[in-house]
Amino acid sequence: MRTRDYLALLGVPELPPRTCPFDPGYDPGTLEGHLEQSAHLMAELKISMACWLVADEDATRRKIAAARAYGVPTVTGGGPFEIAVAQGVLPDYLDLCADVGVSTIECGRGFTDMPLAPDEVVAAARERGLGVEVELGSKHAGAFGAAEVEELIAEGRAWLQAGAERLVVEARESARDVGLFDDHGGFDTALADRFADAFALDTVIFEAPSKWSQFRLLDHFGPAVRLSNVRLEELLRVEIYRRGLHSDAFGNPALRPRTQA
Repeated sequence: MRTRDYLALLGVPELPPRTCPFDPGYDPGTLEGHLEQSAHLMAELKISMACWLVADEDATRRKIAAARAYGVPTVTGGGPFEIAVAQGVLPDYLDLCADVGVSTIECGRGFTDMPLAPDEVVAAARERGLGVEVELGSKHAGAFGAAEVEELIAEGRAWLQAGAERLVVEARESARDVGLFDDHGGFDTALADRFADAFALDTVIFEAPSKWSQFRLLDHFGPAVRLSNVRLEELLRVEIYRRGLHSDAFGNPALRPRTQA
């Protein structure tokens, strides 16, 4: 008996990877251990924040190479992109991303102005073999309002039309007073549905950095929802919840395993 066989007996479906965990600066050995354990559950691996720029470069390259060896695409966080644009060195940043071997860059305007058009950024990334994801929403302006969400949807459509692959809904590292979450962590399901209706769950990724935000998004959307900003050590917990194997998920009909009749 293998664990895969037992999961099938329980009625747990085989699911494609839908979570993008992030590396906030783990050492290469720790990251490699998580890849060995959980690479099959990772849709992408976010090399987050600007930590990789100040870490030992050989260690950074080792981590990206390890993810590639396990077939896990890597994506940089949006902060370094914004700073590169603000400092006028975006071509150099893209050259560096391509050279260290990441698959995709995350773009955005979460804390800076964005003077470049989407098609200009996407074309520059494509020239270097890089994919593009776009983060929607400010990091410092508080929770979204309805009018802001409509503006972000229009912004997202412009990026998709220019050739971006996916859109990421901002929640930072707290999921409090940012994006879809108020200052008490409350989750605005109606606004979340606007993003899902506008872009479909294959295109939109919801940042879910806390246990509450992860469970709330899975409860609301079910197992097909894409999540990011999940810490590596929390990935398995997210995936048992996604499959209805967590005590808090088992009672949710959208998540509970369905045994064969």
